[in-house]
Order: sequence, then structure tokens, then C-alpha cells
Amino acid sequence: MPKANKPRVAASQKPWPLPQRPGFLIRRLHQIHVALFQEACGGFEVTPLQYSLLSALAQRGTADQTTLAADIALDRTTTTGALKRLEARKLVERPVSDDDRRARICRLTPAGTALLGQIESAARDAHKATLGTLSKSEQAAFVAMMQRIVADHASRDSSAVALD
Repeated sequence: MPKANKPRVAASQKPWPLPQRPGFLIRRLHQIHVALFQEACGGFEVTPLQYSLLSALAQRGTADQTTLAADIALDRTTTTGALKRLEARKLVERPVSDDDRRARICRLTPAGTALLGQIESAARDAHKATLGTLSKSEQAAFVAMMQRIVADHASRDSSAVALD
């Protein structure tokens, strides 16, 4: 019986150790941040995604769901689900638009504004804890590098990303 030919793996194609892969590290860093966020903000019963939506609405005042999805770089379906959960808690209003019956215009309720004010300090603490092992100058450089990478890939479609 002839010997089976094994494909040869070039040295550059050997498995890349997980702790050296940017994607793996980014995913782990996200997991770590979510855990730190939950430790700091768990009493508010708000996910990082919901916090982003509340923050985006606070900045905009009002926005349709598609605009909010773009603001936080998520698909509309995930964004809509998170907004529905916030609406059920009376933190967000989502009336149908007068101009387009298919659209919903979102805004914070007074309770949503109050909750955002209450959670802000704890959320900032979670963000600081995420970067806490870095010096102030390293933190600034790391954030700047992340911003540059995100800006360079801004045209990438976020519709396949679901985090809530």
C-alpha cells in the first residue's frame, strides 16, 4: 500500500499560539471588560450594550433605531431587541414615527435619564479597571490605537455582530 502524502505545513503556517492572536486577545479583553462592567454595574441590571444605547440616546436626544444601531456599531435586530428590553423597563420610549409608520423614534424617559446619571460613575470605574494595569500614557496610547483600528475599518459591516 502506498504511503499517504501528508500535506507539508510551511513554518509560517504552523498554528499561531492563541495568546499571540489579536482576535483572540480582543475577544478575551471584551470578556474581561464585560465581567468588570457587571461587577461595577450589575446592580443597575444594564448590559454594556444597553449602557451604550442609553448613552447614545442621551447624546442625540432622539433617534430612530437604525441610527442608534449605526451609532453603537450593531445590527438593527440586536439593537431593536435591546431597545425593547429598555422600553419594558420604562427607560426608553419608542413611539412610531409620524413621518414613517415603519420607523420608531427613540428617546430616554426621565427614569432612563436618571438611571444613566446613576450608572455613569460605576461604568467609568469599569472602563478604568479594564485598562488599570497600564500606565496613564499606555492607556492613552492603547485607546488611540484602538480608535485608529476602528476608524480604519469603519466601513466594515457590523450587521453580523450580536452581543446582547
